[in-house]
Amino acid sequence: MTARLGAAFTEQAQSCAALGSPFMEQLCTVLAERLSPDNPIGHRLFDWPGDLGPGAESVPLRLCGALHALRMMDRGGLDRVYPPHKVDDDTLWAGIAHALDSETEFIDRFIDTPPQTNEVRRSAALIAAGHIVQDRFGLPLRLSELGASAGLNLHWDRFALRIHDTVLGPADSPIILSPDWDGPLPPKARPEVIERRGVDLNPLDPVRDGLRLRAYLWPDQPDRLRWTEAAIAMSDHVVDRADGVDWLENRLPHQAGTCHMIYSTVAWQYFPAAARARGTALIETAGRSATDRSPLAWFTMENDGTSPGAVMTLRLWPGDVTLDLGRIDFHGRWVRFNG
Repeated sequence: MTARLGAAFTEQAQSCAALGSPFMEQLCTVLAERLSPDNPIGHRLFDWPGDLGPGAESVPLRLCGALHALRMMDRGGLDRVYPPHKVDDDTLWAGIAHALDSETEFIDRFIDTPPQTNEVRRSAALIAAGHIVQDRFGLPLRLSELGASAGLNLHWDRFALRIHDTVLGPADSPIILSPDWDGPLPPKARPEVIERRGVDLNPLDPVRDGLRLRAYLWPDQPDRLRWTEAAIAMSDHVVDRADGVDWLENRLPHQAGTCHMIYSTVAWQYFPAAARARGTALIETAGRSATDRSPLAWFTMENDGTSPGAVMTLRLWPGDVTLDLGRIDFHGRWVRFNG
């Protein structure tokens, strides 16, 4: 395997190991070692232009997602080598090679588009930020999510967050998130959401595109599938297909008596640099005219290049106050909250 493609699969294997998926670590390692241009679909992967890695084109996750989709459709003969079964590398590769040979056309179509997921556990960060915003301003919230994918995390106020013996949000919610929490509790003021909208360049429909959403959940992590299924059942909003910054510009005019909460979870970083600069300028301009009757909040959970996990940052206007809320695991397994 060329160094470029092999390095991308190896990097993805390491990321999967850090995020608690030994099967995905094994799968990516086997692909790094054994995939060749002679394999069906191999020539396309080896000739892939640009950066193949997890922070760019995510070619390893595209292929792994295609294989998992086949497994969920009971195609490609992968049932015997996928969780809950545990097999050695030779057996796993034999199963993968058969699927690559028998399902080349499906895989080729599937990897045309980049991975898209809605990691529901990231809503732990949104719940915490939303309680802070509600406590500070005491006004109903208008939500604007950038890079919303299928919009499952537009409903974070309908999820519950359990921190030790405290539950924030509706205790009867079908989704109760229980991350390993270190730090103080968020304020108990319960957010009131009166409007929610999301945008994505390629939004997914939770029902029509359910297979793709599920395919990028890792096969040895069934809890993620359970939470996603529950969020899909609760979803009742369509994500707008548009350029995120153009879309946001139209939503920035203040509405008296409401707080506008803009947010992203591991999405803003993928906006082109020029778009991020323009979006930041638009938000800051809107912030300068914010008042206590028409405040503005901007929350980001993004990769800042520092380990572990992602950084949580909340900016509030009027006053342009920036709060470092701490760090969170990319899949929401733990939170280190500054309060």
